[in-house]
Amino acid sequence: MLGFRSQTPWSGAGAEPICGDAAAAVVAARKGMETPLTAVAEAFEELARRMEADGGELRLGPFGDTCALVSVLFSCLGMAFRFAEIEYVAKVNDLIGAAKSYGTLNDILDKDVENDCVKKQGSHSRNLRRVRLGLGLIKVLFEQFLSTQECSLYDAATTAYGQVCAPFHSWAVRKAVGAGMYTLPSREQLIVRLNETDCSVQKEMRRYIDASSPIIDYIDNLFLSRSISLDW
Repeated sequence: MLGFRSQTPWSGAGAEPICGDAAAAVVAARKGMETPLTAVAEAFEELARRMEADGGELRLGPFGDTCALVSVLFSCLGMAFRFAEIEYVAKVNDLIGAAKSYGTLNDILDKDVENDCVKKQGSHSRNLRRVRLGLGLIKVLFEQFLSTQECSLYDAATTAYGQVCAPFHSWAVRKAVGAGMYTLPSREQLIVRLNETDCSVQKEMRRYIDASSPIIDYIDNLFLSRSISLDW
């Protein structure tokens, strides 16, 4: 669903297995999150502060740990985003494992550029690009969700998918995603799943939007500064 492959997006076929220390990190990140949206927003605010403290450099370890939390948000969206969750976690899992060998996001781009494998299936850079799409998908979904009180989760998710992921998908995948959107929970059900109120959910979604924006921009610029387009 995040632009990974042209297959039916409601199955986990082909997803990379989650194993070892990286799997443990993802599981640990998701434990004890009574209010997952708040936890994710706080984590991205801390990540943005770390990036600023490190002179604008984003370290791979903290980045992977923070991104692992976002999988909970995909879970709250139900079966419609199950495939996206599986694929997203697999990509985050790869980056968490890569943190043992690479210090920063810049490092993995430099290495993959050197090896001419940035866009190669399974490369760290390609997985980084896919994780960035996942972060952007949630961001745009939240922006749409907050646009009006009348905006349904279906409308918000459909718009977000159309903007972020659909350009990279075949007609068959786009059609399957569209059908799956009808299984999304209602606006009210999502708020309950997030353990928020109508008031608090607006505050926490806005926190995520604001905190994730510089991270997303930073990742985009990593590619663009190397003359690598974002149309893949």
